Amino acid sequence: MSMDTRTDTLPAEPHAADSHDLIRVHGARENNLKNVDVEIPKRRLTVFTGVSGSGKSSLVFDTIAVESQRLINETYSAFVQGFMPTLARPEVDVLDGLTTAIIVDQQRMGADPRSTVGTATDANAMLRILFSRLGQPHIGSPNAFSFNVPSVRASGAITVERGAAKAEKVSFTRTGGMCPRCEGRGTVSEIDLTQLFDENKSLTEGALTVPGYKPGGWNYRLYGSSGFFDPDKPIRAYTKQELHDFLHREPTRMKIEGINMTYEGLIPRVQKSMLAKDREGMQPHIREFVDRAVTFTACPECGGTRLSEAARSSKIKGMSIADACAMQISDLADWVRGLDEPSVAPLLAKLRHALDSFVEIGLGYLSLDRPSGTLSGGEAQRVKMVRHLGSSLTDVTYVFDEPTTGLHPHDIQRMNDLLLRLRDKGNTVLVVEHKPEVIAIADHVVDLGPGAGTAGGTVCYEGTVEGLRTGGTITGRHFDDRAALKKTVRKPTGTLAIRGATTHNLQGVDVDIPLGVLCVVTGVAGSGKSSLIHGSIPASEGVVSVDQTPIRGSRRSNPATYTGLLDPIRKAFAKANGVKPALFSANSEGACPNCNGAGVVFTDLAMMAGVASTCEECEGKRFEASVLEYHLGGRDISEVLAMSVTEAEEFFADGEARTPAAHRILGRLADVGLGYLTLGQPLTTLSGGERQRLKLATHMADKGGVYVLDEPTTGLHLADVEQLLGLLDRLVDSGKSVIVIEHHQAVMAHADWIVDLGPGAGHDGGRIVFEGTPTDLVTTRTTLTGEHLATYVGA
Repeated sequence: MSMDTRTDTLPAEPHAADSHDLIRVHGARENNLKNVDVEIPKRRLTVFTGVSGSGKSSLVFDTIAVESQRLINETYSAFVQGFMPTLARPEVDVLDGLTTAIIVDQQRMGADPRSTVGTATDANAMLRILFSRLGQPHIGSPNAFSFNVPSVRASGAITVERGAAKAEKVSFTRTGGMCPRCEGRGTVSEIDLTQLFDENKSLTEGALTVPGYKPGGWNYRLYGSSGFFDPDKPIRAYTKQELHDFLHREPTRMKIEGINMTYEGLIPRVQKSMLAKDREGMQPHIREFVDRAVTFTACPECGGTRLSEAARSSKIKGMSIADACAMQISDLADWVRGLDEPSVAPLLAKLRHALDSFVEIGLGYLSLDRPSGTLSGGEAQRVKMVRHLGSSLTDVTYVFDEPTTGLHPHDIQRMNDLLLRLRDKGNTVLVVEHKPEVIAIADHVVDLGPGAGTAGGTVCYEGTVEGLRTGGTITGRHFDDRAALKKTVRKPTGTLAIRGATTHNLQGVDVDIPLGVLCVVTGVAGSGKSSLIHGSIPASEGVVSVDQTPIRGSRRSNPATYTGLLDPIRKAFAKANGVKPALFSANSEGACPNCNGAGVVFTDLAMMAGVASTCEECEGKRFEASVLEYHLGGRDISEVLAMSVTEAEEFFADGEARTPAAHRILGRLADVGLGYLTLGQPLTTLSGGERQRLKLATHMADKGGVYVLDEPTTGLHLADVEQLLGLLDRLVDSGKSVIVIEHHQAVMAHADWIVDLGPGAGHDGGRIVFEGTPTDLVTTRTTLTGEHLATYVGA
């Protein structure tokens, strides 16, 4: 359907005076917003544009979406609100015309081992019902096919009456489909005992090497005082019974030093306290221990399916639910289409719609048993979209954060169609996006800027796409930018040979990755790009991999602490004032005693929403008053941390504050386009693209010869892509080899060499469909990437 036809079918434009058809924002001051006034038409597709850090997310997510959620939360009782996350009212004077906001963001989905693509949507639930109705042999209710419900959940008896007959008792057992061996995780863990203890030492000599089991601590005293073995005897000298009690004994109540405690063997204790937790939620030292001490293998009893033998035995046309969940979703959709059972016709129709939505959204290459924690941010966002495509809700505000992230140009049109379909159902669709292909379909555009950070936060343009093109803003000027193919390309200095790669969907791939050049790996989502590069190029001292995994850190973490920049700054302050460096850390001796260096005080109001208020003692500066009396170059430490990267780079370049170590780090931050960030800005406030470029800046000092980047244009404005290309050129010209997994045509056009995977996704991909220069790819047009790149460069 053409865009003209779409537009003609829309209801008449809302009249400006009719506030019922507008979301009105007046005086928005969240983060860097400068009293922003904007009126957004309802039941339209509005795209918010602007350079990274211009205030798009502050307006859309931190103001409009947060206030919508806060108001909905306030409709619940005080008791219920006590269990909900607290949302402070955003800094805004007027915000009305809001409808229920549904945020579809790029936050990665939980990494719980029992969470899969199927359980994160309704697909698994519908399959379980289907198998409970049609599966043979019949084994029970839908729970019998759930790997999240234990195999024997409960048993007992109920009294029933059969017609006129007297009541009788009937025994029952409620069973789930969980594999009893792996408890529905699909993997079992094997623990390396040498990482738990030193068998040549006794407990008294400090044999235990598990984190948190220090001599003198309660964990240590529990084992040393249990009486099951001699704490002064080396573990290798234990008898068979003593070793069993030490490693495997079942929970036993006892008194240790007069306190009632439960003793159990070291292995089950470690499993319960450490291995049962989500890996991403572990503290770094615990995660390092687990990675070192534990190996995970597919469960030998269920073959990694997570399901009990009974659940696997029930089949429909020779297919078990485990087989169905392991299929590529596009194939599963075809299989379901082949089922013709009138008794479950409505269920089949709904299941077909859900599976077709996966395919339509470009995720047909996934399987329902794929762990949700392994999805990229873009994949996670699209999985969340599947939930809403079949929704009966209308007049909802959908908020999207760069929905095209991770999408090949071939798939962007399908994403556009889905956004338009949500709009056409009578919903308001708000999209934060940089891609011109998405901006082009907008009914309304709000362009923020003109710059980033303190140089942004104002509305530079509101109106139509055509008006944006001629409006003179940075976005408008760069809207039709097209990178040209390079006239000459660099020659490789060597090759990195990959042979017989079979990770995930790769089909025995042989390829030579050229070194000493800019090599771009392309292909549709799911074609095998990441499997080829991350799965086949070993992480070694010479390889620096900057992927899209999130940065771990609390609200106390900021660019200065993450990059190591704070260390030379603290030393410079200490040297200039003749005091200890620890004074200049808000996480150490210099912290404000009232807020413990957080800058804010959190007040728990019991059943009411908690409040975070600026610390009155330090006025949000995070440091003790005496520390702020020490200066470097006329500035105190809080003033330095409030500087932008660009300002700080100049500050530490010359004069009394000259600090070469700090200046070098700041230069790398500026190189990756983060000059607008403030040094003390919490990492939790950074966008995905900002976090990735922050990681790149920290790795630029590494001595690695090969840099592997995963979609570095994520979150980059059109105007910033040129700066990124310059950075990649500088890396290559300095003698590095740069391998980039990327969909952006500007990066493809700028490459020296392209490796294109496909032709499709999942089992339809996993092959090399082109190797050569961008010019050759455009000339031959033999692949989807070649066709889109040729159109992009106007060939």
